[in-house]
Parts: sequence; C-alpha cells; structure tokens
Amino acid sequence: MRTLILAPRLDDRAGAGRVASRIGLNANAHAFDRDDDLFALIEADILAVGPLHCLLVDEAQFLSKAQVWQLTDVVDRLNVPVLSYGLRTDFRGELFEGSRYLLAWADHLTEIKTICHSGAKATMVVRVDEAGRAITEGPQVEIGGNERYVSVSRAEFKKITAGEGVLPLKQPRLDFDRENR
Repeated sequence: MRTLILAPRLDDRAGAGRVASRIGLNANAHAFDRDDDLFALIEADILAVGPLHCLLVDEAQFLSKAQVWQLTDVVDRLNVPVLSYGLRTDFRGELFEGSRYLLAWADHLTEIKTICHSGAKATMVVRVDEAGRAITEGPQVEIGGNERYVSVSRAEFKKITAGEGVLPLKQPRLDFDRENR
C-alpha cells in the first residue's frame, strides 16, 4: 500500500520535504508551493511510480483555495483518499484559506481533540510573546517557534487576547511513568 505525503515548502521546521511530530515521528514528504497544481503532481506521480492508495497532506491550512479544489479532484477523478491535517484558525481566531475550503468541501471531518491548560477542549490557538502575553497583531503565518503557540479553549482565548493573564511558554508534560504506577 503506497502513501504519498505532501507538505508545504514554507513550513521548513523539520527541513524542506520532511514532516515531524512533537513526539518524534518523522517522514519524507513532497514539498509543494502555493501555486503548484496538486492534481497534476499526483497524476504525474501515479504515472511515474504506480498506484497510489492514500495521499496525506500536512499543514493543510496553508493550501490555497485552488489546491483544495484540486484535492477534491484527486478523490473524485483518481479515486485516491486524501487525509489532510492542519489548524482551523490562526492566532486571531480567523480561518486559514486552506481550512475554510476544506471545511466547506470535505466529504468527512474528524477533529483531533486537544486539551487547554484549563482542562476544557482546546479549539483555538494563541501566539504569545516571550512573557506569555497574547500577540493579537502581525502576519497570519509565522513559521517555527512551536513554544510561541498555545492551544486553548475559546473562553481562555477570549480572556488571554483581552489581556487578562499570561500563558506558560512551555506546556507541562505528562509523567506517564508516574501515572501508570
């Protein structure tokens, strides 16, 4: 079973053409730019390498509207399932372009749940400065610095972006060994 992984070239935190998780998993990926035709890329890959059974797109929030439409063609015309992973909103609570059209056109949505430091479901992301205060202005995309982004609940997002408190720059890690005793 062959899977192809795509990742936006602009996200080079793990190196161009690499995807990596926070727990240490990593893999090679085909790096793409905003103006690349993803349908043509996938079609050429299938002709050159053979059948493709799954396409995984990392950091899908960085897709353009046209690229999301091209991915629907990968599903509809090439019969290749597409799994895409990414953020829904930016640090201002605004939808990313890729996320907007994935939400509109996806056949199926599965949310990966994250927990806020308050214990509530985290649905928003806050960009913080070195003191843990929310940054509410600036460019939508700022690559790198995972420690500057904190997943929070909507209620916590409202408080933090209103200037009510600070967030820890480093989220506490669970001690699984202690919890399993």
